[in-house]
Amino acid sequence: MIQRLFSVFEPFILSLLATVALATILPARGAFATFAGYLADAGIVLLFFLHGAKLSREAIWTGLRNWPLHLAVLASTFLLFPLLGLGMIRLPGIDPSLAMGILFLTLLPSTVQSSIAFTAIARGNVAAAICSASFSNLLGILVTPALVALLMKVEGGAGVSLASIEGILLQLLAPFVAGHLLRPWIGGFVGRHKGVLTLVDRGSILLVVYTAFGAAVVEGLWTRVSPGDLGRLFLLCLLLLGLILAATYMIARLMRLSPEDAIVLQFCGSKKSLASGVPMAGVLFPAAQVGVILLPVMLFHQIQLIACAMLARHYGEQAEARGRGEEA
Repeated sequence: MIQRLFSVFEPFILSLLATVALATILPARGAFATFAGYLADAGIVLLFFLHGAKLSREAIWTGLRNWPLHLAVLASTFLLFPLLGLGMIRLPGIDPSLAMGILFLTLLPSTVQSSIAFTAIARGNVAAAICSASFSNLLGILVTPALVALLMKVEGGAGVSLASIEGILLQLLAPFVAGHLLRPWIGGFVGRHKGVLTLVDRGSILLVVYTAFGAAVVEGLWTRVSPGDLGRLFLLCLLLLGLILAATYMIARLMRLSPEDAIVLQFCGSKKSLASGVPMAGVLFPAAQVGVILLPVMLFHQIQLIACAMLARHYGEQAEARGRGEEA
């Protein structure tokens, strides 16, 4: 059990923690902060360009056939999650800034890589997981900012300005569309050099986290967030994940999904994307707010990796046992 838990803490998670520590000790200031911000913006543009080039058009059309499952995943991601978030931020004793971060977390699209990986480990429908996770991320470019504008402004947040909408279009959507349109010419290169995409993916996230937390530290982040606040936030993230895992399990039973499709709903419908959340927060919110907004996103990301890795292994072992029973 200890070895399984330790294996989840891959180098990227350790890099995230180290980046937060670096931003706390040596935050970017002055001209260097401006340069780091421009560099992070360039990384985000390149990241979404490469993701657009990676998305297979054939996978989109194939995935449309299993529309009840995909609709269930999207409903969990963009309807059930936000409803839970709206209820959770009304609990007593939550710092208002962290409450906005929790709400923002619930508005994000699903992850792609970990959703597919955990579905494969659990012996689920990998093809459907690829389609559901891709649909969620594609729609999230538009749906998440719309939900932020609707819900976070109503709840007293900053809302979304015209400049933020322009930022989403120019930094996220336009590069994604351009990459997808150029897929016939560059898709093969991207497919053969997956390590480049991984490097850009993780490097751009670390850059945004460093600049965001650095700006928040300069504005007094750790004087506003106490250890008690962090403890309550950890418990709330655990509660949120437990509720959504239980809800997707029950929905799968009500829909009478096959075990393979039920696994897709549970893993794709319970995830929230750090890779999408970090650049979106950087575009949607003022620099001084981004660090606090991202705290729940980063914490939930690590909790979901640990919990879902253990759950995926459990489902995989069950599938192996069923297979041995059928052979016997």
